[in-house]
Amino acid sequence: MAKILVVDDEVELVAAIKIRLQAQGFEVVTAIDGDDGLNKARLVNPDLIIMDLMMPKRDGYTVCKMLKFDQKFKNIPVIILSARSQDKDKKLGEDVGANAYITKPFETEILIQKVKELLNK
Repeated sequence: MAKILVVDDEVELVAAIKIRLQAQGFEVVTAIDGDDGLNKARLVNPDLIIMDLMMPKRDGYTVCKMLKFDQKFKNIPVIILSARSQDKDKKLGEDVGANAYITKPFETEILIQKVKELLNK
């Protein structure tokens, strides 16, 4: 069972994503801000991370960059899930190592499809 870390400060959104991923057979760990997300990523070593950009304590770009430039965690796929939809935001996501960028609001089916694609499921 693949383990997915969902990092977002919108509690209701995290709960909804968790339910949908669990229904697909994934184990889900959650975090509510950037620092919590970074700590949990290092603690549980997830198979994939879904992360917001605009969060308290540490933004998603910083967390993604810190993980992608760490030899131990660089191969964990990261999906950025953000309301920021400008090309410069997506480019910055690429620059820090994100594997995919999905803008909010989003279709859950598209997120699930991208998760499965990145996990080769």
